[in-house]
Amino acid sequence: MSLRKTRVAIVIPARYGSSRLPGKPLADLNGKPMIQHVYERACEVPSSDRVLVATDDARVAEAVEGFGGQCVMTSIQHPSGTDRLVEVMDHVEADVYVNLQGDEPLVRPSDVEMLCKGMIAGDGIEVGTLCHPIGHDEAENPSTVKVVLGEGGDALYFSRSPIPYPRDGEGHTEYRKHVGVYAYSRSVLMKYSTLPVPEIERLEKLEQLRLLHAGIRIRAFQVEPTAPGVDTPECLERVRALMLGSVLPQPARLEDVKLVITDVDGVLTDGGLYYNDQGECQKRFNVRDGLGIRLLEECGIKVAVVSGRDSPALQRRVSDLGISLCRFGIKDKASVARELMVSSGAGPEETVCVGDDVIDIPLFSECGRSYAVADAPAYVRSFATDVLTLPGGQGAFRELADAILIARGRGDVLCSVAGFSSVMSGVAQ
Repeated sequence: MSLRKTRVAIVIPARYGSSRLPGKPLADLNGKPMIQHVYERACEVPSSDRVLVATDDARVAEAVEGFGGQCVMTSIQHPSGTDRLVEVMDHVEADVYVNLQGDEPLVRPSDVEMLCKGMIAGDGIEVGTLCHPIGHDEAENPSTVKVVLGEGGDALYFSRSPIPYPRDGEGHTEYRKHVGVYAYSRSVLMKYSTLPVPEIERLEKLEQLRLLHAGIRIRAFQVEPTAPGVDTPECLERVRALMLGSVLPQPARLEDVKLVITDVDGVLTDGGLYYNDQGECQKRFNVRDGLGIRLLEECGIKVAVVSGRDSPALQRRVSDLGISLCRFGIKDKASVARELMVSSGAGPEETVCVGDDVIDIPLFSECGRSYAVADAPAYVRSFATDVLTLPGGQGAFRELADAILIARGRGDVLCSVAGFSSVMSGVAQ
């Protein structure tokens, strides 16, 4: 008697609303809406029995039906793509459901096929996903989700932090990026919405931790490094260029950084303005950021302060930290950035900057890598290369400083007595 074939359905969740790129599924990519590129690549997966889009917006549904695709309308209340997949089960019978993100127009069908075959193989895998190796620089980015695997390939943990953490700062650490493509058995999806939401999911904002917390195994299949997805207008331009065969410049590597340019209000301070009884304006700085500035300087990495404001408090703080590269009352930060690079002997590929508001966006475009603090407006974050995990005035600059020092091979000043002693005479807070 022959065994029944395992039925595989590829579901592409596609929300129209996006804080960083509204209407993302319908964004034009060389003459086609992005969702069509994803759909057509999904149709190239040999093991798939059915491909469909799950959306909550009639405009997306109309576009899918316009290019001949299948679509299912789902509730607008779903907090995640997995919850949307649960609803799809009511419309589509399958044994394995693959959640393929609608903002991955360059996804490789062969990678999805590897995932499908792993689920079909009958090894008792209830949930499957993908991962690939990355370097230390990318591992420091909290937007990149990292995964640590056990000996058999099952995920031990997912995190936005760089895991595993090299406590002694020595040797080569292998990091793996989690690729957000999932395959679920029907039985797991049926109980997904009944699983409690653990604290680790709330903290990391990673829904797969709900499964691990419930004792459900997640098998991670390793693939070659993947192409970028689309989260921001800049990502969209990069993917367009890749599709046309163009090569866009890569962001500066932290290990090459020679110059760091930082804003003040909203980055080194919490953005608040305080007036004393005499009417003098005061600001609240974070001592950890100050120490981070001095550690960078003592390790040969120049720090420049560029502020749109000027005040005695700001000048005093800069003086206390011994910062010689400073410009106050600046509106055109882009031209000042070019000037600072020349005076520092650093090219754009050796310069990073950090900001928090619209005045910093031109600065972002001049530097090889740009960072927005965690509490910057969404439209500002969309222009930055990376987003820090901490808000301005609460250690955001120190977060960047530590990442640069580790990437430059000077993690010893952070985690060893001998290392810190070598720079101790020049530090201040």
